[in-house]
Amino acid sequence: MHVLITGGTGLIGSALSKYLTAEGHQVSVLSRRPKEVAGICGASVRGFAKLDHLGSEQIDAVVNLAGAPIADRPWTRKRKGVLWESRVTLTEELVAWLGTLAVKPKVLVSGSAVGWYGDSGDQPVTESMDPHIEYTHTLCDAWESAAKRAGAYGIRVCLLRTGLVLAPAGGFLQRMLLPFKLGLGGPIGSGKQYMPWVHRTDMVGIIMLLLDNSDCKGPFNACAPNPATNREFVKTLGRVLGRPAVIPLPGPVLKVGLGEMSRLLLTGQNAVPQKIQEAGYQFRFPHLEAALNDVVKT
Repeated sequence: MHVLITGGTGLIGSALSKYLTAEGHQVSVLSRRPKEVAGICGASVRGFAKLDHLGSEQIDAVVNLAGAPIADRPWTRKRKGVLWESRVTLTEELVAWLGTLAVKPKVLVSGSAVGWYGDSGDQPVTESMDPHIEYTHTLCDAWESAAKRAGAYGIRVCLLRTGLVLAPAGGFLQRMLLPFKLGLGGPIGSGKQYMPWVHRTDMVGIIMLLLDNSDCKGPFNACAPNPATNREFVKTLGRVLGRPAVIPLPGPVLKVGLGEMSRLLLTGQNAVPQKIQEAGYQFRFPHLEAALNDVVKT
């Protein structure tokens, strides 16, 4: 296949690019820094600054992973604009471009997040569940709606409702490691909120199944089958690192410091990957401790 990836230099996209090229596929990456693509994604991967630069090349599949980090800074009005533009607006532009192609790709796998469900407490969340309406839902729903418009062109659309991705470098785990290594780690708020997570290897595997399986369409919870509460997560991470995990981070402190964005840390979703397992995907890392051992010690 010739696969076009947006957000290809990120945590998931770079690993996906390397996997695809190792399997003999051709990969092109849309990036604001196209000259850096080969160094990050692999020597054979080509970077493009604009979709039009691809010319008339046939694209067999598209994986849309672009999006500014959602947890890097408080959600000011300006920051919300950046989050919207990098997700919704970019996806709208991508789908409009796909509509101009003489030969359309067969499938679009497009990013979203478990934040689509909003705060779901401890209730198990499958893809058929209704959301709790809040900012993360509004953002993810618009993002998904933009991607679903590709269906009007006969393109099969799959939506990745991604959990927290565990990888050896980068992502949310990288930000957690320093305080834990200093013995300052601990639960956030009540610690009862769920943290749906997924190992990056399984994230790549899920995307590959969605690319290859023509029966797959619609939303898929891209997370491991054993979600953990925040208290369980930090306890497991502390055990893997051989460090204590007992110093709590009070919710009110987060609310003062981060404002609305604190809900990312103080609420969660007990999301389970029902549809991807029904499609036949078998997780290499279904359990948290093994996943953390793999990424922390890599």
